Amino acid sequence: MSYLEKPAPGRLLLDDTVPLSAVIEASQNLQSHTEYIVRVQRGVSAENSWQVIRRYSDFDVLNSNLMVCGISLPLPPKKLIGNMDREFIAERQRGLQAFLDCITQHPMLSCSLTVKKFLDPNNYSANYTEIALQQVSMFFRSDPKWEVLEPLKDNGWRIRKKYFLIKNKEQPKERYLLSWVDLGPDKVLSDKDLQSAMKLLTSLSVPYLCPLLFCSTSESSALLIRPFSERGSLRDHICKAKPRESYLKKYCNPKKSQGLELQHIKLYGRQILEGLKLLHDGGLFFGHLHASNVIVDDGVCRLMDVENGMLGVPSALRPAFIQLRKINTTESIDVFCFGHLLYEMTYGRPPDSVPVEQYPDVPYTAVVSVLQSILSAEACKSGMPTVSALMQTPLFSDVQLQHSEKLQIKVPSRLKEALKTAKESLERRLQEEQRVCHQHRRLTRAKSHHGSEEEKKRRKILARKKSRQSAFENEEDVSVRNNNNSGSGASSPPTCPSSPTPPPTTEHAPF
Repeated sequence: MSYLEKPAPGRLLLDDTVPLSAVIEASQNLQSHTEYIVRVQRGVSAENSWQVIRRYSDFDVLNSNLMVCGISLPLPPKKLIGNMDREFIAERQRGLQAFLDCITQHPMLSCSLTVKKFLDPNNYSANYTEIALQQVSMFFRSDPKWEVLEPLKDNGWRIRKKYFLIKNKEQPKERYLLSWVDLGPDKVLSDKDLQSAMKLLTSLSVPYLCPLLFCSTSESSALLIRPFSERGSLRDHICKAKPRESYLKKYCNPKKSQGLELQHIKLYGRQILEGLKLLHDGGLFFGHLHASNVIVDDGVCRLMDVENGMLGVPSALRPAFIQLRKINTTESIDVFCFGHLLYEMTYGRPPDSVPVEQYPDVPYTAVVSVLQSILSAEACKSGMPTVSALMQTPLFSDVQLQHSEKLQIKVPSRLKEALKTAKESLERRLQEEQRVCHQHRRLTRAKSHHGSEEEKKRRKILARKKSRQSAFENEEDVSVRNNNNSGSGASSPPTCPSSPTPPPTTEHAPF
């Protein structure tokens, strides 16, 4: 029985991973200040756009709120005198545009609630922390053995997900992680099937999946409890970060991040692949593999947030694989995410973009070979290797596992069929968005080519040829008309006596 409240009728589920772009269209002076009119667009459709009006002081507040990330953002400096001058306003507008471009193109900053509120206040005005606290309070009233120790503010990148450190009063020394999350746009399972899936996950006890102790779902959200890892995630380990700090502070510009030793890359990579295979063989879809969703517990990697796919929330790497039409199944998404994670384990940071053609020097050629099989341009065009194929590569095939017994997840047949239907629905939405994105890229390339200097020069040359050809045809027409007039007895123009009589003119066929 779920205690969580139901959503309002007609509730719109946004995909928060769809990127927002912003262009300052104009500025206007109002008494003692200047306002900048910003056109914001969600995704590739120009129809899905709106205007927001911002002052310089608004940009300044945004910059201050993002200083925690440790990145120096290119905000134009303040100016108290002469700030209404036309040339200065034009120069400041260019600087503010560069500031917006830097933010909207950064994978972490662009997803932050601070930036979303600045660009899309209508859809991001809710206080998600307050909503989460209300839901958690309702839960504690229904099950008083739990107690909140502290909220973990901005602990994860997901806007509609909040974390709390809690304890069980019957086991006061143990710490647990409570998370509240809004259901996402890919939530397809019926309420009954979703509850069955969550019940299945709470019953699992397998080496490579982080145990889920409790879950309750409603039509709008879910509340989950799992063990809290004091050592943090695999990304915390790579970035040498404190687990309870803000994710922007920990991950945006880490100062001490470092790749893992080869033995740990091999062991952790193989264990993660074992976890993925376990899920795939059981008919469960994941799609949310990244370094923050991996916990290392006594030398064993465990996948966290396995329920995300069933809750319908979008993947952190969706903006990347939406560009790659061969990554169109949940299995290929997991392999693509694994490639990202393997790169981060090797180099201490995720790749800047995909495809990746240049790999910094490392003494592990076997690692680079696997990375190329997933992240190269050829792999992204031809398709991903399977999880089983990756497990058979020289990098992972000789890894000795502590748990050698065959693992499996037994899923009831009815739930397995519902999961299959949900998986197919998720893949259809992905493939449709990939198609739209592909068409947009083709159109953009065509417009870019049409407006290029080389194309303009080519069209200019063609226009000149057509002009000369048209002038030549006009001369021919005049000559023909004059000759016809001469044959009908009309007076002909005088000719020089010394000039030879021109031969009769015959009509030319048109070019």
